[in-house]
Amino acid sequence: MNTGVKITAYAAALAATFGAAYGVGKGVGPVEEPAKAEHGDHASAPSATESPAAGGHAGHEEAAPSGASAANLPGGLQVSDGGYTLALETPVTTPGRSVLKFSVKDAAGKKVTAFTTEHGKELHFIVASRDLNTFRHLHPVKAADGTWTTPVDLPAAGGYKAFADFKPAAPGAKGITLGADLSVPGAYAPKPLPAIAPTAAVDGYQVRLGGTLDPGKAGELRLTVTKGGKPVTDLEPYLGAYGHLVALRDGDLAYLHVHPNEGGPGPDVSFTATAPSAGTYRLFLDFQHQGKVRTAAFTVTAGATGAPGTTTKAPVTPADEATHGAGDHAHG
Repeated sequence: MNTGVKITAYAAALAATFGAAYGVGKGVGPVEEPAKAEHGDHASAPSATESPAAGGHAGHEEAAPSGASAANLPGGLQVSDGGYTLALETPVTTPGRSVLKFSVKDAAGKKVTAFTTEHGKELHFIVASRDLNTFRHLHPVKAADGTWTTPVDLPAAGGYKAFADFKPAAPGAKGITLGADLSVPGAYAPKPLPAIAPTAAVDGYQVRLGGTLDPGKAGELRLTVTKGGKPVTDLEPYLGAYGHLVALRDGDLAYLHVHPNEGGPGPDVSFTATAPSAGTYRLFLDFQHQGKVRTAAFTVTAGATGAPGTTTKAPVTPADEATHGAGDHAHG
């Protein structure tokens, strides 16, 4: 199955959706004729309301600055946007395995039960640690009353953020990404951000990140999957595509979610995007092969000339940073 991606171009003078834009450092590798794409559905609505997560959890949900429109903000920074609110019924959980419950509420405080299916799901749910070392792409189940439930395995105490990426079924509704804080009590020892490198190893696979991308300038990223030094040419569709990408900006965990350009089934999966700002990002690429989904993770920098670790011959990242199954990257 070939799946195209629409991505909205970012410009400093335009309101742009971060859910369709991200960056990787200069000089990762050459790109030939970047594909043109636009992303039309995940634009934030003009109105924004900041409210705490359900249960009175005092978290870090970022509010819009005075006079700022939600349309000017990256996705996932607000718990409420466009008349919808992400309400965590379990804003505090325990280390290890637990169950998360949440809902999306409308402006009247009622749980939303009707969503538009996008990329194979009515709602995409992501949980990531504030230090960006833990990433969970979960597939919650919705009850008739609009309550979503999903098991999760969070390895350690600390601050996490939950993201709901969805499009209400209401006429004229746009795609929205909401974010709410999630806490795991206990002794907290944050880890440093994994080192920048364009190659990641996971379960015996190697994924190389190539391309050139700068803030405010569209470009193509190409991720190439190999195993044992041989290209993987039979990738399997996952959520309607040969690759699924989520990226989070270091510092505020601004969220983006894109899908690949036409192509496949491997070894290359390409994306066209524009970085909304300079900075460091953590990218998580999901791909499926031989019936199993794996996640390759990268730390990249946008807008830094000569940033360390951005050459195409950088070494493979250590297994404890990139290997799927080590407790840091998983699917629900």
